[in-house]
Amino acid sequence: MQTPWGDIPVWDAHIHFFSHRFFASLASQSGRRLEGLNEFLAWELPPEDPKILAEGWVRELDRHGVARASLIASVPGDEDSVATAAAAFPERFSGYFLFDPLAPDAGPRLEAAFRSYGLRGVCLFPAMHRYSVHDPRVRYVFEAAAAKAGTIVFIHSGVLTVGVRKKLGIPSRFDMRFSNPIDIHAIALDFPAVPFVVPHFGAGYFREALMLCDLCPNVYLDTSSSNSWMRYQPEELDLKAVFRRALAVVGPERLLFGSDSSFFPRGWNAEIARVQIEALRALGVSVQEVRLIFGGNLERLLCG
Repeated sequence: MQTPWGDIPVWDAHIHFFSHRFFASLASQSGRRLEGLNEFLAWELPPEDPKILAEGWVRELDRHGVARASLIASVPGDEDSVATAAAAFPERFSGYFLFDPLAPDAGPRLEAAFRSYGLRGVCLFPAMHRYSVHDPRVRYVFEAAAAKAGTIVFIHSGVLTVGVRKKLGIPSRFDMRFSNPIDIHAIALDFPAVPFVVPHFGAGYFREALMLCDLCPNVYLDTSSSNSWMRYQPEELDLKAVFRRALAVVGPERLLFGSDSSFFPRGWNAEIARVQIEALRALGVSVQEVRLIFGGNLERLLCG
């Protein structure tokens, strides 16, 4: 991708793979017909074959000069969709999956995701599924990740809103008691070889996310989304200031660029990249630091 620092190889750490199954789940939860859901949302209904959707994402990433992306299956039980995409284009995609560790079929699903599907990241949303990462029933997830080198544990912290659920009138009984990134501290210390990723700079728990990263060298922050959580800060805080503090505390070696792209026809959210590039340019970061943030760090985690 062309940037003020020249052509930079971009690895996007955060793209949601909104598959046909994802849309079917929304239709079921909202009581709407699947065939009319795309018109209501003004989104394209993806094809049933996830490989065709993956082909669309390849064309979209090519159009923006993005080399590789981590695709997140965004509904529990959709592991095979991202696995199909990653298997079809292994040089372009790594597969992550949304996981509820307390679901009745959780154990076999986790094993299949790692062993059969070859997925690289497990995504935990404690507030969404209403559990603590310190619950003894959850520990097997971290043990499984530690047993499989190169596996990323992605844990959403902070404010959690799913705009499409709100638009469709689907209740979201999330519990923010389980959303503080400080909860990850002891877990990250127990599993020092496992890379933990906290998206959106902690999504409102920026200070706590910085403290966590300062204490745990195996914790990374992803930069994805509009980072609208900044409006909750007691003082004026813009993206430039967020990057300045993150670079000072965490360093460029543990920041992962993410766009939080998800649906078509919007496709890859180039505006997210633009404002992040502008913030970093204003800070005068070096080309070496930009290369780490926009791809080098994720490449190191996934490829060694």
